[in-house]
Amino acid sequence: MKLPRDFFQQMWENLHTAILVLDQDFNLVYANTSCTELLGLGLKRIVGQPFKALFNYHSVELERIADYTLKQGVDCHQHRADVVFVDSRHANLALNCRRLSHQDQYFLLFEIRQTDEEIRLDQASNQMHQHQAARTLIRNLAHEIKNPLGGIRGAAQLLQYEVDQQERDECAQLIIDEADRLRHLVDKLLGPNQRLQKQAINIHQTLENVLRLCTLDSSKAITLHKDYDPSIPDVKADGDKLQQVLLNIVRNAMQALTEGGHINVKTRVRYHVRRHDTTLKKALQIKITDNGPGIAPEVRETLFYPMVTNKEGGSGLGLSIAQTLIDQHQGFIECDSWPGHTEFTLYLPL
Repeated sequence: MKLPRDFFQQMWENLHTAILVLDQDFNLVYANTSCTELLGLGLKRIVGQPFKALFNYHSVELERIADYTLKQGVDCHQHRADVVFVDSRHANLALNCRRLSHQDQYFLLFEIRQTDEEIRLDQASNQMHQHQAARTLIRNLAHEIKNPLGGIRGAAQLLQYEVDQQERDECAQLIIDEADRLRHLVDKLLGPNQRLQKQAINIHQTLENVLRLCTLDSSKAITLHKDYDPSIPDVKADGDKLQQVLLNIVRNAMQALTEGGHINVKTRVRYHVRRHDTTLKKALQIKITDNGPGIAPEVRETLFYPMVTNKEGGSGLGLSIAQTLIDQHQGFIECDSWPGHTEFTLYLPL
């Protein structure tokens, strides 16, 4: 059955998503009903008007859209744009923009959603997760500090009454060892503070070193699958620090596979990667995936917080340090997990 043309027009007009189309000069040529309701303006009043005239204020990244979408045909996404409508209402918008072509002319198709309620829910959720993570941090930190403090106190009490020099030396050494243990814990909490020693490194050679080390450490029946892009150029990075990050993630994957399983390591080049306020025009992407049980829901949202872990005996500092090191390289880490699948994705600038 072939649907009539006016049916598609009716469907377009009844979308909950606000749709507007701009010409090459950023003048509005079309808006659906949801868009006029969002703007609080009638269709006759806005058609032909420049985009800026639709708002008293907006933070939509028009320059980026002009450079990437209009000139290069690359879709643009803006997770959050602050706007003030002409009737003085304030709103947060999420936008997607795509280039269209018609009769040798380019047009910009905008899909717009108001996200104020989503942001409020996210903020409430983040506050809850931060509160839980802070409680976990304090509880675990207290536990880590309590043990060496107990040893120090006991050794100091023995020193008060011990007359044998050998015993006194042993007590003094115990105090030194426990104090060093506390200092080491504090240093790990503060995170890496050495300057990066960047040089051009072959990422696949680094990955091979990591996989070799992890394989030697494990006796489980784990299958490794490598999907490398051989065209990836050398990346400028601190090889030791990057290896530390990859070792942590691959070892976590192996530890999650208690009865064996699969780990996939994939490298690719990606363009115009964006996360929050960070945009990488050209990026190295490293995906490390396992088919283990997945990350427990109670720690998934606070995974990169210090001293948050679901591993028995784990310090919970590995991923926190990994994120700090990747941040120092101007990159970022993402994680997706559900039962039977955990995937860490690293992005580094090329």
